[in-house]
This record gives sequence, structure tokens and C-alpha cells, in this order.
Amino acid sequence: MRHLLSKLLFLLVFTGAALATDARAAEVSETQAKQMQAVIQAQLDAFAADDAKRAFSFAAQKVRDVFGTPDRFIAMVRTGYPVVYRPAAVAFFKPQLLDGAFIQRVQLTDDDGGVWLATYQLERQHDRSWRIAGCEVVPSEGRVA
Repeated sequence: MRHLLSKLLFLLVFTGAALATDARAAEVSETQAKQMQAVIQAQLDAFAADDAKRAFSFAAQKVRDVFGTPDRFIAMVRTGYPVVYRPAAVAFFKPQLLDGAFIQRVQLTDDDGGVWLATYQLERQHDRSWRIAGCEVVPSEGRVA
């Protein structure tokens, strides 16, 4: 498990570095926004149902390669990202296209009222579907009353 977490950390640091660039944001179409948000929500719903296979199906190939199995993937999310695994509330921001990367920021609230910012990177597949290529979660300022 430690080896898998170190691989994920590398993936997240690599993704985070790409997200941190001071790039100009391009517009994402309303259709693309709805599709990306639907994929993220579907994965969150799969986590809520403890459906590891379904949650894993929304991950991009490079993420699936890192974890290998749905059970390893959901175990990592359960222990490493509890607010993603079981958010009390979810709010989507407007997605952006930054340096060719599709970015969707999501405000997640945990059961204690803590607010978190999840930054998802999504990839468009050859079949025009979307997959989640990475997610960085950081505490956000403030608390929900």
C-alpha cells in the first residue's frame, strides 16, 4: 500500500505542478462542463455506494495503471481522501481549460463542516467520454455553519 501511495503522490505532484502554472484559461463549453461534472458526480456516487469497480471505471488509464485494481483504488480514496469518499456537500465551480488540460474545481464539505477544494483534471477519451486523470484536495478557507 505504501508503494501505491508513493505512486499516487508522484501523480498528484505531477498533476499539481501542471495545475499551478500561471496559464490563461480558455472557455469550456456548457456541454463539456455538464459532461465533466457528471463523471465526477458519478464517481462520488460510486464511492458513496462502496462500488469500487464503478468508481475505478471513471479513472483515466494512467490512474488505473498505478492502482491496478478497483479495491486498491477505493482503499486509497477511503483512507487518503475521506472528504472525496464521503462528502457531506458538493458544489461545482465553472471548469476551465488551462494549457490544454481540462480542470474542474469542486468545493467539498466534510461531516464536521470543514470545506475543501478538490481540483480534478479530466481527459477526453477517443470515444468522446471523460475520465478523471488526477485530483488534488486542499483545505479551503472557512467553514460551513
